[in-house]
Amino acid sequence: MDKSNLVRKQVMLSDSNISKLNKISKKENVSVASVIRIAIDAYNPEINDEDSELIELVSARLKEAVEDTQQTRKRLNKTLLKLERDQ
Repeated sequence: MDKSNLVRKQVMLSDSNISKLNKISKKENVSVASVIRIAIDAYNPEINDEDSELIELVSARLKEAVEDTQQTRKRLNKTLLKLERDQ
């Protein structure tokens, strides 16, 4: 990123916003400012309500699928361990 084009801007955020920014920043190993820039770049005001609802639905289903997969992997690992012990 060309930092010569950046402009310093002061904003007011809640404690929970600051906490969330810090958490994301640490997890992604980027600066808080970078997290904000990425979020701004990702924001699309052109998305209508129908698209937004679809995105939320897909997101919810994906989360469910990930959780189901994680639970299945745990059960498989337990079963494999049991089978190895029984041999």
